[in-house]
Amino acid sequence: MFRGKKYKAAAEKVDANKLYTIEEAVKLVKETNVVKFDATIDVSFRLNVDPKQADQQVRGTLVLPHGNGKTKKVLAITDKVEDATNAGADFVGGKEMLEKIQKENWFDYDVIVATPNMMGEIGKMGRLLGPKGLMPNPKTGTVSPNIAQAIKEIKAGKVEYRVDKEANMHVSIARVSFEDEKIVENLQALCEAVLKAKPAVVKGNYFKTAVIHTTMGPSINFTFQGR
Repeated sequence: MFRGKKYKAAAEKVDANKLYTIEEAVKLVKETNVVKFDATIDVSFRLNVDPKQADQQVRGTLVLPHGNGKTKKVLAITDKVEDATNAGADFVGGKEMLEKIQKENWFDYDVIVATPNMMGEIGKMGRLLGPKGLMPNPKTGTVSPNIAQAIKEIKAGKVEYRVDKEANMHVSIARVSFEDEKIVENLQALCEAVLKAKPAVVKGNYFKTAVIHTTMGPSINFTFQGR
């Protein structure tokens, strides 16, 4: 794989055989940023789980202490229009919103939240919304009778963590412009949440690898309490 001069220079700052502390990793990830824009900081885990087994699925949501720097557009499908609007939803409506999605192939939003009474209609659109990862789900907090709280949490920086079929997990936790302390706190919060979600049947080392990196930057191995 071809690597540019900037990447190679950044990679030379990283000891591939070292497990950095969270604080060291955060400092280094900012130093190894190779782009001029405010890059996203991502964390990737490889877990010692078998995602094919129902009891080894690792999935959940977390409101990062300082958000991740990404503003999500929220579509609220609910009859509680005033509550959703006041909570900051970008688009609010009922069945007419579902019709708009079907007729206009409309996807100018990042998340759909809904009240339970709307799920009967939304469920009919599973083939359309499911592949795009937009189907509301109680497990991720996007189906809730308290629509206002659900919206506020998403706007405050709520992220979903979910292991894929290869037992990997990727989560965006910050921007390079964040203060070190805020990135550290976000990273610690994510590590703790994923650790708490460890399936009871998993024995031995739960985290095979844990790395942090910026957009197009080199990966930095790190360790933390519980790994």
